[in-house]
Amino acid sequence: MALKVKLTKSSAGSSVDQLATIASLGLKKFGSERILQDTPTVRGLVNKVRHLVTAETVQGDAPKIARRKPRKIRARDAARARKAQASKA
Repeated sequence: MALKVKLTKSSAGSSVDQLATIASLGLKKFGSERILQDTPTVRGLVNKVRHLVTAETVQGDAPKIARRKPRKIRARDAARARKAQASKA
């Protein structure tokens, strides 16, 4: 099970902790929506800003977010791989 959360009202004039809650849900702009795992933590966050968002239960699982390495680390790893490939040849 997953929750589909959509920011339906503007967050202008909201308190700092409500803005932080909206950001932690991954909502950035008015009308943006996310599919999140249905956990008690997420339900608590949604409940805190229930006057600004709409939430509905959807079938299936929330998509997994693939973490990427920083650009500097990816460039370093690519350079090391090229160097290793050149030394073999």
